[in-house]
Amino acid sequence: MRVALFVTCVNDVLYPGTGRAVVQLLERLGHTVDFPLDQSCCGQLHGNSGYRAEAIPLVRRFVETFRDHSVVVAPSGSCVAMVRDAYPRLAADDPALAAAVDELRPRVYELSELLVDVLGVTEVGAAFPHPVTYHPTCHGLRMLRLGDRPLRLLRAVRGIDLRDLPDAEECCGFGGTFAMRNAAVSSAMLADKCRAVRGTGARYLAAADNSCLAHIGGGLTRSRSPVRAVHYAQILAGTAEEPN
Repeated sequence: MRVALFVTCVNDVLYPGTGRAVVQLLERLGHTVDFPLDQSCCGQLHGNSGYRAEAIPLVRRFVETFRDHSVVVAPSGSCVAMVRDAYPRLAADDPALAAAVDELRPRVYELSELLVDVLGVTEVGAAFPHPVTYHPTCHGLRMLRLGDRPLRLLRAVRGIDLRDLPDAEECCGFGGTFAMRNAAVSSAMLADKCRAVRGTGARYLAAADNSCLAHIGGGLTRSRSPVRAVHYAQILAGTAEEPN
């Protein structure tokens, strides 16, 4: 299968190791990965902050960049949710753009959806002999309804010690601009999440969104915790112990 990678701006700028992990993983499974160079931000920051007019050009750019690809994958539940949930509303006043969005949306997948639902695999040939806990991020949990797909992939990793995260479904407090506009509330939510992560005794915290991992990982680092935050794609690809 030929797959187009939408790496997302957060990963492109701050966590390129996640994009490389997706490519290595899919190529190991025998698939071809394209990386359209015209891709940019999906517009989530603008759309979530109420800047509809500023988000529309980014919606248009995404559609133009990926419209000719039969399968698009992104290692980000929040960005895929942006395409699936917000794009139809943002494009509603432009019939041509709305039609293009509706045609593309079903072909955009979060990584675990592509692996489990489309490719039909959970065993990807990974080994990671370390204690790991998993945080289900809000967009993946509540908007994409990923369910246990990422956990099914992680459970199949050889040697992994996957530990349950108490109150896993509670938000970490990031929420993009929420963390800046509501810093006190966000910090309290982060403290609860970090406490739960530390309580598992895990050495690694995995999730499907590097934005949330940055938030939680920052909190863990400031508390001098040795827990390292990694995208689950890096565990599946065997690159979690490499620099990002």
